[in-house]
Amino acid sequence: MKGNWKGIVTRMACGLAGLGVVSCAGNAWAAEVSPALSGSALKKGNITRVEPPCWWTGMANDTLQLMITGPGIGDAEFSTRYPGVEILRQFKLDSPNYKFVYLKIARDTQAGNVKFDVTRDGKRSELSYPLLARTRKAGDYKGFDSSDVLYLLMPDRFARVEPTSKAKKNAGNGLEYDPAIDRNDPNGRHGGNIAGIRSRLGYLDTLGVTALWMTPVLENDMPGGSYHGYATTDYYRVDPRFGTNTEWNNLIESAHDMGLKVVMDMIFNHTGVNHPWMKDMPSADWYNHPDGKTLTNFRLTTAHDPYVSDYDKDKTVNGWFVSAMPDLNQRNPEVMKYLIQNSIWWIENSKIDGIRMDTYPYADMHGMSQWGADVLREYPNFNIVGECWYSNEAGSAFWQKDNKLNPEQTNLPTVMDFWAILNGRKAFYSDTDPWHGLNEVYDHLAQDFLYADPQHVLTFLDNHDSDRFLEKMPADSKELGPWKQAMAWLLTTRGIPQIYYGSELLMNGSKEGSDGYIRLDMPGGFPGDKTDAFTAEGRTALQNEAYDFLRNVLQWRRNEGNDVISKGSLKHFMPQNGIYAYQRRLGDKEVVVLLNGKDTPNEVTMERTLEVLPYGTVRHDVVSGRDVTIEPTMTFAPRQVMILTNK
Repeated sequence: MKGNWKGIVTRMACGLAGLGVVSCAGNAWAAEVSPALSGSALKKGNITRVEPPCWWTGMANDTLQLMITGPGIGDAEFSTRYPGVEILRQFKLDSPNYKFVYLKIARDTQAGNVKFDVTRDGKRSELSYPLLARTRKAGDYKGFDSSDVLYLLMPDRFARVEPTSKAKKNAGNGLEYDPAIDRNDPNGRHGGNIAGIRSRLGYLDTLGVTALWMTPVLENDMPGGSYHGYATTDYYRVDPRFGTNTEWNNLIESAHDMGLKVVMDMIFNHTGVNHPWMKDMPSADWYNHPDGKTLTNFRLTTAHDPYVSDYDKDKTVNGWFVSAMPDLNQRNPEVMKYLIQNSIWWIENSKIDGIRMDTYPYADMHGMSQWGADVLREYPNFNIVGECWYSNEAGSAFWQKDNKLNPEQTNLPTVMDFWAILNGRKAFYSDTDPWHGLNEVYDHLAQDFLYADPQHVLTFLDNHDSDRFLEKMPADSKELGPWKQAMAWLLTTRGIPQIYYGSELLMNGSKEGSDGYIRLDMPGGFPGDKTDAFTAEGRTALQNEAYDFLRNVLQWRRNEGNDVISKGSLKHFMPQNGIYAYQRRLGDKEVVVLLNGKDTPNEVTMERTLEVLPYGTVRHDVVSGRDVTIEPTMTFAPRQVMILTNK
């Protein structure tokens, strides 16, 4: 069989036949033929892989697809007499090296090792497959929502803990491409790992965020290293340079112990070109345009263009994202079933709290709709956010679940709002006049009628694919004003806010030249760093001012301000005389945010906000910590922000 499968045997810790194993942990992903029957025609090693590597009883969907890989395994016949497990159908596609076995698992089936008789050329062998008992109820997966603040980080660039000598000895990563760590190369691997992230959970908890979104952690065995993680080569294995499946699970458990949620980044539109499927495709239509000559046009408008040509839409949906990322065919039912089960496996196995789906509109809409439906059927309270990169509100809203403009029910609860990436710097750094500055924020939110649920919109100022919100380091506190206003707005407006790692340290930069310059290392996260910005002593005075401001607002939002911000109504006032005002209200709780969009002191009359701020009212300002009395005329400092509460 073509392809690089070195290291397979060392990773076969899950589903080992004849050993009584009923677990699914570690780097495990393969099932192995019984050593006791290794003398048969289907000898040990003939089955190199079974996916998913284990499953559970009592799932909402009682049908399971097993994708079994091995030289010539397509000609084998599988049977079982395990109580409650029935083989519905089994078949091979174009490649003789894959066998698809569909099982029906009765709801009252007991956990255990399901023994399969495997027959080929009249000779018999045995395969054991772990069927586990669930350790958590489906309704206990609560997902993330507008009560949370997501902190997006890149595992390779956040922090590193050196593996112990024993861990290094037992790594056995079996990768074809494993470039050395080179922190001087902005596009190379810098060595951040899961252990490093786990060691910094206390910092994130103190900051006040409530959920971590990490760029992909699955294996990327690609030329150049693919430090960013968006070129998957194994859907069931954490990249060994980040750690193991067990370390990933332990990270999530530790995060949960602190009250932090974890959102897992997934990519179903494409794989890495070095995925074993590219060397031996299960079927000729496993990938779209498998010759690699058709790239996407990046024009997502084709998804809802009523006049679109077949040619343009094919380019968008079926073209390869880049030449190193072949496009999966979600119209192939075996591909889609594989991907759906993969999501459910990671939810059930590692207890993640949400999924961020990369390049969502580039995949087949109907297939992704089925994916969302199946995940939400299994976990009704779960949340999924799809990357829908549009420069306008209508394009993003089109993909949200229950949007009446889309003839397809997408089953995608949350979409990403890219407006602030494209317009936020201009809005918060321009002088506010009747048409510009904070008026652009007002006009943007005025389009929220397009969304089926504006509270399920992910709002952010920057991320790993965009220029940093800060183009350069502010010179002083005065220049920090627009940044503070942008952060205050992000954390008090509608939707689910997301902060990009290092924003609290005023990390800045442009992707001009390469993406590596917006993905710099967290200072102090790596052995030998000269400064440690995870501590107040390691930060500059201006960084501490920014950190303290953000921590103050985050901690308030996480605690006393949580209900009113996450569930409350939103009323805003068109910016006039440079002042943008808006109210969040829930029952008798009120929060009014006032932003001065001018670089100079601004004296204004307050009659237009009387309906939310009557004269003489005393409100507490979260930012300054002082009480404020509302007067007919008030003077605001340059770029001042107030978050006024009545409780």
